[in-house]
Amino acid sequence: MFIIIVSALTFIIGVLYYFLKRKTSFSEVRGLHVMVTGGSSGIGKCMAIEAAKGGARVTLVARDQLRLQKAKSEVESHMTRECSQMVVCLSLDISMNLSDVERAVKEAEETQGPVDVLINCAGTSMSAKFLDTPLIEFRRMMEINYLGSVMVTRAVVPSMIKKKSGRIVFVSSMAGQLGLFGYTAYSSSKFALRGFAESLQMELKPYNIKVTLAFPPDTDTPGFAEEQKIKPKETRLLSEAGGLFQPDTVAKIILKDSLKGKFLSSVGIDGFMVSTLTCGFSPATSFMEGLSQVTLMGLFRLIALSYLAYFDYVIKKCKDEDEIKSVKKSS
Repeated sequence: MFIIIVSALTFIIGVLYYFLKRKTSFSEVRGLHVMVTGGSSGIGKCMAIEAAKGGARVTLVARDQLRLQKAKSEVESHMTRECSQMVVCLSLDISMNLSDVERAVKEAEETQGPVDVLINCAGTSMSAKFLDTPLIEFRRMMEINYLGSVMVTRAVVPSMIKKKSGRIVFVSSMAGQLGLFGYTAYSSSKFALRGFAESLQMELKPYNIKVTLAFPPDTDTPGFAEEQKIKPKETRLLSEAGGLFQPDTVAKIILKDSLKGKFLSSVGIDGFMVSTLTCGFSPATSFMEGLSQVTLMGLFRLIALSYLAYFDYVIKKCKDEDEIKSVKKSS
């Protein structure tokens, strides 16, 4: 009976925390300069739109100039009429070299003022079995998903330290919390972001600069649609268990969590469970967050073991089916 009562209380605490933690207002970005890498599409563009709705000055960073201009028009259509706003575009490959990134950031700050909120959303994905993944893809993932975020952050942090305030967001992935079949290259680059974010938040905390590490689930974006074309069937079956979210929903949650100064940002019940399980030495930014992590860890670990058993079952089933097909072809 005692175990049942404790489990019930634990579950109630977790549910209450999950639904209460989102309360905040986008008006907190009013008048601030928000820079979004990967801002021409997907989650990045949606976060830029939410910032514009809140009255922020927005800088969009991406490689494709044509897509940037289209995104600019869309973001401008959501600007408020109550304050002076501007949307600036920077056509830039953030994975190239630091001097180009620093020059572009300086150009944006001369027009928009120092960056108050940096959203590192630029990234790329791919999925393939390890032996089918060219080694160059491991390097490409690290250069774009990890080093790109490092370089833009390096260019922005000095001005934040000078004014002793700022927000920095790293958009990782649920694949940056647990390794999945087919994501040996992608997960590696997203896991790297966690180590960087955890170390960076310790260094920047004395300067009132908050770091947020976001773990969005599968999201209905152009990049996701492209990845689906070559995704191994095992990866597709495993990822389907978490569902598919809309980019505007994901963007709202991440931006709200950043404005609240949260370090970990998750989406959906599964995301909350995985973030709780993998919190490790990540900072708890509220008493309720820490309490929910402590009380729910055991229960969520039990659930996770059942997930892992299911994943193993799916992978073995796919392997057996492939072997049967191979035998039929050879006979």
